[in-house]
Amino acid sequence: MVKTSPAWAPRIFPGSAELGAEESRVDAPAVGKSLDIAGGLIHHWVGEMFLSDLKLDDILEVTRDYDHYKEFYRPTVIESKTIARSDSEDRFSLLLMNKALFLRTMLDADYKVTSVRLDDSRFYSTSMTTRIQEIEGYGQPGEHQTAEGEGGGYIWKLYSIARLEQRDDGVYLELDAIALSRDIPAAVRFVVDPLVRRVSRNSLLISLQQTQEAVGRRFVEVARSAGVRASSEQVRSVPASLSNKKSAFTRVH
Repeated sequence: MVKTSPAWAPRIFPGSAELGAEESRVDAPAVGKSLDIAGGLIHHWVGEMFLSDLKLDDILEVTRDYDHYKEFYRPTVIESKTIARSDSEDRFSLLLMNKALFLRTMLDADYKVTSVRLDDSRFYSTSMTTRIQEIEGYGQPGEHQTAEGEGGGYIWKLYSIARLEQRDDGVYLELDAIALSRDIPAAVRFVVDPLVRRVSRNSLLISLQQTQEAVGRRFVEVARSAGVRASSEQVRSVPASLSNKKSAFTRVH
């Protein structure tokens, strides 16, 4: 991974380190594809979702509530903790269960999130891992962390861009998810690569669905605290309109 990181950085952070509103795209592989770089692979997926009858701040209250990620995104997220928060930059840590093909590993990761509020209806953020280390023997007497870039798992670095826009009586969310992994040997790539893509695609889809459910639960909690009686459909986790409107969607490609 030592030789891979310099090849990854220019593709994911082209130009200035400060991303402007018009620069929130990345030089990444085509959506759903992998790109070979020295010693590794870059993977790229995009997820989209529309949440009806909600406002931008309703979504941000959940996506920036890092301490509760262990509840929102279980069983993948085992532990979560806010390290620092400000208007423009957040830092948090996650303990993740990483399932890649037939492997199951634990990852201890730190994240940095940079946020930009363009106006009352538009927001975007970039999220990047600043550290990922595997934990071998998790929960066992010999539990220990491996050095960065070492271990038997496949995820070395993660980067994402989230774009949110409030319109059409709801909020559109688009998530660019990009990952750096170890290379897949050419002899087995034709078998393994489709499995990697399917697992990664399903993980992103589940994350979007869990975000939707978390926003729905927060919606109900706020309504109850304000003395508003929630409907039975709302109590099941999401606003009734989100379940019933044909305009609501979640998709990954």
